[in-house]
Amino acid sequence: MTRYAAFLRGVNVGGVNLKMADVAKAFEDAGFTNVKTILASGNVVLDSRSGVDTVRKKAAQTLRDAFGYDAWVLAYDMDTVRTISEGYPFEREVEGRHSYITFVTDPDVLDELAALGKDAGPDEKIQRGEGVIYWQVPKKGTLDTTIGKTMGKKRYKSSTTTRNLRTVEKVLR
Repeated sequence: MTRYAAFLRGVNVGGVNLKMADVAKAFEDAGFTNVKTILASGNVVLDSRSGVDTVRKKAAQTLRDAFGYDAWVLAYDMDTVRTISEGYPFEREVEGRHSYITFVTDPDVLDELAALGKDAGPDEKIQRGEGVIYWQVPKKGTLDTTIGKTMGKKRYKSSTTTRNLRTVEKVLR
């Protein structure tokens, strides 16, 4: 049995409002075990005997069937999430700044987002990692940053999701 983190894209923002208790129940009904939700922003940890691709597809289909929305899920085994978190290249806690990790499953999208680093303003730090983009921005300006403006585009919906570093650390506990 492998422990996974499932990151649900766009939950409890933009009109997709789900109760995490209902999400946990739907995942249990779908056959996942030891299901736990973290915060109300679409973070689920669960156990499965299936591989990561099957977990991702099954979780997304479960959400579509149970809640009737176009669900997208990025899933990772917990060792991978731990390695990603430990690889955060900037100071983790900086007063007045948010530290983020954008998880990316499409290599072309990863290349595209990594290239945004050359256009970043002086207050925005962007660095490519293994399957992720690490970034740090001023607290009051996230949506005005290079990546913040880009991530809202529909074409990124199926292959990316962003989490605050603090949230990732809570998922790992």
